Amino acid sequence: MRYTGPKVRLSRRAGVPLTRKAVRYFEERPYPPGEHGRKTNRRQTGDYGLRLMEKQKLRWYYDVSERQMRRYWDMALRSTGRSGAELVVLLESRLASLVLRAGIAPSIYAARQYIAHGHITVDGRKVDIPSYLVKPGQVIAVRPKSRTMQPFVAASEGIYADDRVAAYLDVNHADLRFTLVARPLREQVAIPVDEQLVVEFYSR
Repeated sequence: MRYTGPKVRLSRRAGVPLTRKAVRYFEERPYPPGEHGRKTNRRQTGDYGLRLMEKQKLRWYYDVSERQMRRYWDMALRSTGRSGAELVVLLESRLASLVLRAGIAPSIYAARQYIAHGHITVDGRKVDIPSYLVKPGQVIAVRPKSRTMQPFVAASEGIYADDRVAAYLDVNHADLRFTLVARPLREQVAIPVDEQLVVEFYSR
């Protein structure tokens, strides 16, 4: 199942801010949540615990369920590249991930909601599946009838955009449209996760 509780709590459990909103809260409370959070020593975590947490961080960062994570891992194993890098690329190629990365949504959770509610199109057709894997050359846009909604007006002004657009995207914020110009490369994806530890977790 996907986690549906407080999102900042996940960042405190992970030890790193997983969303933009979490950055400020994490700076105020950089320790784990709960009654004994201040007394918790992350350094005492064993090898298994470290690998498990890294896998959880990756899952929380992209907001995927355990079952979905296992499915992407199986797909990564069948690829010809490095399994860890391929896992990250698959997660980054999800429609929800790209809507976030393009600056159309303020968080991965908002991106999922926009897609599930039918506000996003791929090559002109409505797609309401956040896990849809986008292929290079496909054009993603906000549906015309949704563009007057406040979140999309903000997106058109670049409010949610990163300082630098990902190299694999061609984004037109004013038109609320972007294209995946190439399959992401692992070195182009900035995430607070060591995927090698995730590989070791699944390979144990």
